[in-house]
Amino acid sequence: DKEVQLKRQNKIFFQISGAGHEAVLTAAAMVMKPAYDWFYTYYRDRALCLELGVTPTEMLYEAVGAAIDPASGGRQMPSHWGHKDYNIVSASSPTGTQFLQAVGSAEASLRAKLLGITEGFNKDEVVLVTTGDGTTSEGEFWESLNTASNLKLPIVYLVEDNGYAISVPVEVNTAGGSISKLVRSFPNFLIEEVDGCDFMASYDVMQRAVQYARDRKGPALVHAKVIRPYSHSLSDDETMYRPPSEREADAARDPITVFPKWLADEGYATEPELAAIQAEIEELVLSATDDALAQPQPTADTIYYAVYSPDVDPASEQFDTEDDPKFSGDPTTMVDLLNACMKDEMRRDEKILMFGEDVADVSREEHLGKVKGKGGVFKVTWGLQKEFGSARVYNSPLAEANIVGRAIGLAIRGFKPVVEVQFFDYIWTAYMQIRDELATMRWRSNNNFAAPVVIRTTYGGYIRGAIYHSQTGASLFTHCPGLRVVCPATALDANGLLRTAIRCEDPVIFLEHKHLYRQTYNKSANPGPNFMIPFGKAKTVREGSDVTLITYGATLQRAVTAANAVADEGISVEVIDLRTLSPWDRETVFASVKKTSRVIVAYEDSLSWGYGAEIAAEIANECFAWLDAPVKRVASSDTFVGYAPQLEDAILPQVETFKAAYREIAKY
Repeated sequence: DKEVQLKRQNKIFFQISGAGHEAVLTAAAMVMKPAYDWFYTYYRDRALCLELGVTPTEMLYEAVGAAIDPASGGRQMPSHWGHKDYNIVSASSPTGTQFLQAVGSAEASLRAKLLGITEGFNKDEVVLVTTGDGTTSEGEFWESLNTASNLKLPIVYLVEDNGYAISVPVEVNTAGGSISKLVRSFPNFLIEEVDGCDFMASYDVMQRAVQYARDRKGPALVHAKVIRPYSHSLSDDETMYRPPSEREADAARDPITVFPKWLADEGYATEPELAAIQAEIEELVLSATDDALAQPQPTADTIYYAVYSPDVDPASEQFDTEDDPKFSGDPTTMVDLLNACMKDEMRRDEKILMFGEDVADVSREEHLGKVKGKGGVFKVTWGLQKEFGSARVYNSPLAEANIVGRAIGLAIRGFKPVVEVQFFDYIWTAYMQIRDELATMRWRSNNNFAAPVVIRTTYGGYIRGAIYHSQTGASLFTHCPGLRVVCPATALDANGLLRTAIRCEDPVIFLEHKHLYRQTYNKSANPGPNFMIPFGKAKTVREGSDVTLITYGATLQRAVTAANAVADEGISVEVIDLRTLSPWDRETVFASVKKTSRVIVAYEDSLSWGYGAEIAAEIANECFAWLDAPVKRVASSDTFVGYAPQLEDAILPQVETFKAAYREIAKY
């Protein structure tokens, strides 16, 4: 209520209520253990967080956007709960993204037990994930139930059903109007229903559910019927869609009025005692308000803090051993050197986990040793399960958001997930988890939580893969602050860059061009288990003096072949392989442009709004005085990739495309 008043006085900037949910949330917190169990919340969970230990003052710090706000340092809206001291993981605005992360956090308990890891884990810890009824319509809710059920994870779902998702009633959101009835067929689940406005009943039900998970019998779901006495938020007016009779019925169940009356009626408290408690609360809130309003907001010079790890810089010298490889064996392919890197790293760090679709050798362990094993559709992870076991290398359901969401939860708990999304073309169902969760976690929590996940995914065309096995689109990830994006063109670079990706503390999108997996021209001997290439370090593949060509991935070899061909015509082309797309090596690029005064930026993605446009813009901005010709781009046509060879060849940049571009810019 104080926040509502402050919002109307324009002293805070957003307000959303947790009223009506207090009884079941207080009960949930009382049967759980702050700083022992883990909590994935949603915006109505004020009472839960208060009982876990978050103070009214700290909540008002959120409301005013104070720099000392423990949830986000003034970076998130209020009621986006988070507190490192109590294991309340930073919450976000997208509804439903918490489920898979909570499952990943519970899965971390399982993996730790299987691997004998005790540091950072408690023997019978439980994860609580909360939600409103409307959010159970999200697909990720069902994906999470599937995995929680399959793995018998120690997780408790609390569905706080107040009957509405903003203005949409529960019967429109949920078939039959009851989520608990729909989920009863999931194996291993304890399903409970309760009047969430009845504190005593809620306590009993929550105690049973949490104990069920503590005893490792499986997951539980509590469906609590609560009320929403206020509008969805102060931006909403529920009188526009809820009649007075419905609102009056809710008010009659309000636990803030019903429970004190029950205490007095049953002789547990007197009216003067209840009045004294109310007065004490009002004094506490007034004092907290004065404190919060006096707090400074974060200063402008803090905006870049914790976009990436402030402690470990993957562009630094500590990640640069490129000049000291320890080669052994015969030259081999990118597939083999990626596999070798993962084996080296998994031997080094027991907390590295590999999972995704088809990445294991087998799912049914009794078949190990009887069959050759799958190890990924391109065999990049072949043999990892055989060496490191099924607790560390395992298959996921066919659900990309499931892979990434679980990985975030595992990473929060200290594991290092290196996951595979089988094809870049199908990464989009995971984009919400990547863009709104993975990329933002460190920044939005003011460096209190981080999820340094590596997402490997196959990328690109030139394989007759048509529309759905040829997609590119790196710019959709380089445009996300908080992500590192890598795209190696050679086996050696893939090995060194993947090792850097695994050892750094930022989330990394690692693009593996499937056309390059088994080429003979990009082979290398194994450079050894400590070979690393820092992010943001380009490589000048071919020296030249007339034209600079900047590219990455599969277009590199075509650019070099074309450059060698036009050398006979007197055109000297310098070819630069960026290797990492975010960050990118501005220094090397600008130095080359200043030397040649002519530049072409090439990329496999569609020409318009592609990754190369940013490079071209920065060159125009920083090197304009040195340019003797406009910055030119070479890229795919603004279409999709066709299956017929003649179509694909016309759509994607070819050697002849590069030759024509070199000749054109050289004449300018």
